[in-house]
Amino acid sequence: MVAEFQSIAVLGAGAWGTALAVAAKRAGRHVALWAREPEVREAIATRGENTPFLHGIRLTPDLALPEDPIAAAAAADAILLAAPAQHLRSQIAAVAPAVRPGTPLIVCAKGLERGTARLMTEIVAEAAPGAEAAILSGPSFAEDVARGLPTAVTLAARTLPLAQALAAALASPAFRPYASDDPVGAAIGGAVKNVLAIACGIAEGKGFGASARAALIARGFAEMRRFGAALGARPETLTGLSGFGDLILTCTTAQSRNFAFGLALGSGESVAEADGHSRGVVEGAASARPVVERAAGLGVDMPIAAAVAGIVDGAPIESAIAALLARPLRAEHE
Repeated sequence: MVAEFQSIAVLGAGAWGTALAVAAKRAGRHVALWAREPEVREAIATRGENTPFLHGIRLTPDLALPEDPIAAAAAADAILLAAPAQHLRSQIAAVAPAVRPGTPLIVCAKGLERGTARLMTEIVAEAAPGAEAAILSGPSFAEDVARGLPTAVTLAARTLPLAQALAAALASPAFRPYASDDPVGAAIGGAVKNVLAIACGIAEGKGFGASARAALIARGFAEMRRFGAALGARPETLTGLSGFGDLILTCTTAQSRNFAFGLALGSGESVAEADGHSRGVVEGAASARPVVERAAGLGVDMPIAAAVAGIVDGAPIESAIAALLARPLRAEHE
């Protein structure tokens, strides 16, 4: 079935979309990378690199750079959707009429949609019901992938054979997608870990130490698992690459935009100031409130995520921390 996915369109040429285009080229696919920004297309075409978003990474000259995303989508065997989570629905709406029935739409964003609290895979199902919704998620920094450093991710689709075929089409010696037929679990892990990474960054900025960070990771993972169970995710998905694996990566280094955002907040900066440091979208900041809203509707308690949502919405950090520390003691696995 790999032969069916020879032509890959990557819609969105930020750091992550560009890195995925590089990975697909290494896998031997024909790749079209669509950039919304004309300056990105010009930089790639004239300098051979995405200077605005992925400086220093040389791109192959045979990388197609279409100006029309609709034409790129129509010609593709599979489409990687690399727009930020809050723009995914509009991106799909723009190209959906041109997508051939059954074409895999592989979400590469991590979050829940504001206003609807929908998972990324749910948005695909709503906006392009004739397509096959899939998701690529896991512990991966764009620069690592683009440089060819060893990286493993989850690629989840409705059926395991489809996930395996898509994984094989994108795989190379250094980029290893592991197939899954639990797209809900993969989507939840990627969304929730970004919110928890902000919490860990705040703790680092406040100087709370490694013990506090370890506690946040462990208790945050418990929140992720409760949320996942309520939405039908499989436990083994959340303990895998797209859940616990990605959580560990983003909660332990300022290379993560979400951790760096939290670090700035914990160091005394405002939300606007902290956001201003990032060259890309801080997905956890946008998804924190939708995560909490969806969880509340399911009767799931997520106090750490709720604290982050409150801080992003303007609540004082000290008050949020005090509320967490004042929670009643309980059995660990309640």
